[in-house]
Amino acid sequence: MAVQYSGVRESVPGRLNDLGDSSIRIEEQFKKGCLKRADRTFAQGLQCQQINSMAALMSLEDSVFISHSPQGCVGCTIMAVDMYRVGQAHRGIKLIRNPRIIVTNLDQKSVVFGGEKKLRESVQKAVDRYHPKLIFIYASCASGIIGDDIDALATAFAAEYPGTTFVPIHCEGFKSKICASGFDAAFLSINKYILKKQKKETVPNLVNLFAPTTVSFADQKEMERMLKLIGIEVNYIPFYSSLEKIKRIPQAVASTSICKVFADEFMKTLEEDYGIPYSHTVMPIGIRNTDKWYRGIAKVLGKEAEVEEIIAREHKRIEPLVAKIRARLEGKRVFICGGTGRSFAAAALIDDFGMKLVGLETPTYDADAQVDVEYLNGIHKDFVVDIANMQPFEQVNLVKKLRPDAFIGVPDWAAKLGIPTTHVLDGKRPTMGYDGLLYLGNKIADQLSNPGFNKKLAEHVKLPYRDSWYEKDAFKFIVGAS
Repeated sequence: MAVQYSGVRESVPGRLNDLGDSSIRIEEQFKKGCLKRADRTFAQGLQCQQINSMAALMSLEDSVFISHSPQGCVGCTIMAVDMYRVGQAHRGIKLIRNPRIIVTNLDQKSVVFGGEKKLRESVQKAVDRYHPKLIFIYASCASGIIGDDIDALATAFAAEYPGTTFVPIHCEGFKSKICASGFDAAFLSINKYILKKQKKETVPNLVNLFAPTTVSFADQKEMERMLKLIGIEVNYIPFYSSLEKIKRIPQAVASTSICKVFADEFMKTLEEDYGIPYSHTVMPIGIRNTDKWYRGIAKVLGKEAEVEEIIAREHKRIEPLVAKIRARLEGKRVFICGGTGRSFAAAALIDDFGMKLVGLETPTYDADAQVDVEYLNGIHKDFVVDIANMQPFEQVNLVKKLRPDAFIGVPDWAAKLGIPTTHVLDGKRPTMGYDGLLYLGNKIADQLSNPGFNKKLAEHVKLPYRDSWYEKDAFKFIVGAS
């Protein structure tokens, strides 16, 4: 019998979240099995898995999200809230609304006496105020330490409020240093409390397309367009989805994901529990990765011939346009920072434009990342790899030393160094598929041709690091890697 996945990404052998070295050495050490799980003796901050659990589901219709936590735990939901509001506008919704988030506001007294009373009050308010179909209850470090049994409470609430489905999610921040574990926690709970391992009659050509919060409406339309060209009905989940669409998951003939890190573990679970095959490929950014993503789902569905015809047609359309962008970008040196799926995809993208990769920062390294690094080493020969979950002090050290011509990623720190930056988490504009490639390439080129804002910013903003830090090894505080 297969061992049920725990939802903690570190439980899978070979996953690392603290590492810094050259890409050539990392590739060699991983092949030998010599990469060891390290740690940082100093960390500037970590992205908590609770925010990923919340962000993954925050746009679901008729839902309320209860964070059983101190108030500060939901502070970082602001980015997901922004994405949700912008996404509504792009979808033509006139009356823009915020997600319904309630915080139980655990305090010192709650830690001593328990937080059950506050959770019951929050559920009562949610039902009275919103009459939702779904209530998600998110655990936190505080509620986990207290020991409040949110599963038992959710069962009791379901009996008390039969018109609402309650889904407790165990995303306590101390469970995992790999923030993507938060996605797994959310999906495991959906499987347990909504799908309940109940198989349904298969709907021909229905495919689950999993997408995270950071996918723009333009990218959604592009992915749906590509799949509809081969006769697929798309069940786009969980972003801007609903309880009804979630319940359709077991009816699909196959699953795929726009981000391989987002739903890879859940798609494995769907195959185990419902017999739904899945395509585990790459994020479709750039020509190579878009082709690979498209061929991946086509192979699962037995539609390889149709997809090859479409790919040939798309290449004929976009390659002359890519050549024009390449003339603007060829030879430029790039540093990339982003989530594991998106950063490696962007690293492959820059080859379309003849750019040189000098550094890459991403939260996790595993067997999938190894495949990407082997491919990238064949193109860029050698570059710096920083496996870091939110460690900007390492990033600015590397970027200042490497002095790339462009930075692709979350731009705050690099922009303050005066380097032209392009946001890789652009949930408001197209970045994926064949058309997204053209937009992203032109955007990078425009930033390079007009870097005035970032240069002015560097003149007037001082980063919070001593000059002596930039002279030291960026990976000084990583210990135990070898």
